Amino acid sequence: MPTSTRPIADIARELGLGAEEWLPYGRDKAKVLLSALAARRAQPDGKLVVVSSITPTPAGDGKTTMTIGIGQALARIGAKPVIALREPSIGPTLGMKGGGTGGGRAQVVPMEDVNLHFTGDFHAVTSAHNLLAAAADNHLHHGNALGMDVRQVLWRRVLDVNDRALREVVVGLGGRMDGVPREGGFYITSASEIMAVLCLAEDMTDLKVRLGRMVVALRPDGAPVLADELKVTGAMAALLRDAVHPNLVQTMEGTPALVHGGPFANIAHGCNSVVATRMALKLGDICLTEAGFATDLGAEKFFDIKCRLAGLRPDAAMVVATVRALKYHGGIPVPELGRENVEALVRGLDNLEAHVEAVRQFKVPLLIGLNRYPTDTEAEYKAALDRCAALGVSAYVADVFGQGGEGGEDLARGLLKLLESERSDFAPLYPLDAPIKSKLETIATRVYGADGVDYPRRVDRQIAQAESLGYGRLPVCVAKTQRSLSDDPTLLNRPRGFRVTVNDVRISAGAGFLVAQAGDITTMPGLPRKPNAEGVDVTVEGTITGLF
Repeated sequence: MPTSTRPIADIARELGLGAEEWLPYGRDKAKVLLSALAARRAQPDGKLVVVSSITPTPAGDGKTTMTIGIGQALARIGAKPVIALREPSIGPTLGMKGGGTGGGRAQVVPMEDVNLHFTGDFHAVTSAHNLLAAAADNHLHHGNALGMDVRQVLWRRVLDVNDRALREVVVGLGGRMDGVPREGGFYITSASEIMAVLCLAEDMTDLKVRLGRMVVALRPDGAPVLADELKVTGAMAALLRDAVHPNLVQTMEGTPALVHGGPFANIAHGCNSVVATRMALKLGDICLTEAGFATDLGAEKFFDIKCRLAGLRPDAAMVVATVRALKYHGGIPVPELGRENVEALVRGLDNLEAHVEAVRQFKVPLLIGLNRYPTDTEAEYKAALDRCAALGVSAYVADVFGQGGEGGEDLARGLLKLLESERSDFAPLYPLDAPIKSKLETIATRVYGADGVDYPRRVDRQIAQAESLGYGRLPVCVAKTQRSLSDDPTLLNRPRGFRVTVNDVRISAGAGFLVAQAGDITTMPGLPRKPNAEGVDVTVEGTITGLF
């Protein structure tokens, strides 16, 4: 598909970056140095807009595509947008979901590079994380002077590949020289606390402070063993030296995009880095950023964790939906979604309404973007637009997949109108000094629509321990299925009369939040029966094929 991309030097120059403020990674990628942000601290910020979506379905919603496309549309009508996205993970790229660079005529490029190794940030996070794991096992092997409880080594290893066989493992087998045998396991790299640390750190100094306070293990009396005590904080920071700088690329129409950090929103906090967002706010007049999955996951964490901890003030939010996804929530199976069915669409609009109400909890102006599909009908659009009007929220149909920025101009104008006419009174959902259970119940009842939260006795003990260790004032990052507003992926649309069960609570002291796992969510995905990897290849000329 033809593009109008230009050398990355031109993109950097148009953003006002000096030659000393960025480093080229070939012709079409660059690192923007943190010194560029420091030099612009006194400059006013642009507007901050977060893009979220309704509950994801197999039919897709195209949130990243819409974020990119509306950025292109804003540029076409005279605004100066900078898009701020997360980096894709190799796991889902070669697994089932696919890449994270948009689609059709609304993509960031070079797509193949961004979706695979990019500038090496994921590999740096993986290496830093596994260095700490190796240091912990090495310490056990050489006498355990810190008194770690072998049964309570909390720091697992990570890998950026979906591999269910690594969820639970035993390490240290073989003999006296092969380490201390103990149970362990792997997370996918996107769930690494170091990924969250990278995305929330303000600079290298803050990064090292956060790395040092990560909890690696517990002692028999419950006291934490911190990463600083293993004396590899500096080495971890050295591995992350280049990864801390945001990556600059562009869209197919030459709109600048900062793509940096990659935590998932179902098992982590789901937002790109704070420094990339701050850079976008300084370099453009509108920062368009996306938060992973739907408003109950990425957007809630964007508001309650990222914006709160970084002191960011969002000016507006956009919720993306498709007619196909709404009909799926209305009870129509995937093979029949191409047929007109206004009745099913109307039923599925309950899901959209739930997400509108969720955003309004944070007192942020919002609008709806309907991502056009070729099989949609005017009757279906009318039903969706009428429901949005009844909710008091503006909605626009956009075809950025098929037409690029041109297909999103109406939505872009609607966004500018919203930014000019409505003021954000943003406020997080809960106070930090609320008890941990109160925070969880606030999220579950006010965002998910649950009747309450249940806690097994083991989790009661974990919560009590976190509070006794001084971590009770941290915000909460809920890990749960993205397929439902509940913690049960089979409950579609807008379920009612359900309760959420929290099965585990972990302390992520470096990131600055607690992770509460709800339902049966796993932090190491598996591959499907036919993974995307089976369709990927490379030609003799070096061209990668089969990625999407």
